[in-house]
Amino acid sequence: MPANITTPVLTGPPRNLLWTVDQFHHLGDLGMFEGRRAMLINGVIVEEGPMNPPHRIALELSENALRGAFGAGWRVCNQMPLVLGQTTDPEPDLAVIAGSPRGASTHPTSAALVVEVSDSSLRYDTTEKMSLYAAGAIADYWVVDVSGRQLLVFRDPQPDSTQSHGHGYASRQVFGPNDAVAPLAAPHAPVRVADLVP
Repeated sequence: MPANITTPVLTGPPRNLLWTVDQFHHLGDLGMFEGRRAMLINGVIVEEGPMNPPHRIALELSENALRGAFGAGWRVCNQMPLVLGQTTDPEPDLAVIAGSPRGASTHPTSAALVVEVSDSSLRYDTTEKMSLYAAGAIADYWVVDVSGRQLLVFRDPQPDSTQSHGHGYASRQVFGPNDAVAPLAAPHAPVRVADLVP
């Protein structure tokens, strides 16, 4: 059944029109975002620019490394919905979800690990999205810094009134190409940072 995207006529001064996740997904079903990189953040549709080759390569490398680290019983979702509330679907570059796609009937609402690949979006991914994922109780958030050839790891989400979404991470670590990091949900499967960056 299609989502209801009608809006009542409003009186008074102009104001922003905020979208729900259902409306956002319906617009996607209609092809409104075909060939575009759109996400929904607090009811606002945000569009990122086209993916450059280093970003695409790092995304592929990261996906391969995580599939190897997590193995059977886990899904590595590439730029798919991750519903973190009624008005938020950031569609992360990678989200690692427990279970099988055959057992899923709705979009996931949490992930064991979220990874964003960053080049031009590094500041946004380490501020706005960092706070968003902390507010969504994502325990393990990684940012692959393509230009810096490093991995930023955020853990231990908690309330933080100084952050845009009222949450942040107590632990923030930076790892270089010679380092390896094990996901919290796969502690015996360290991932080499060099395997994530071109």
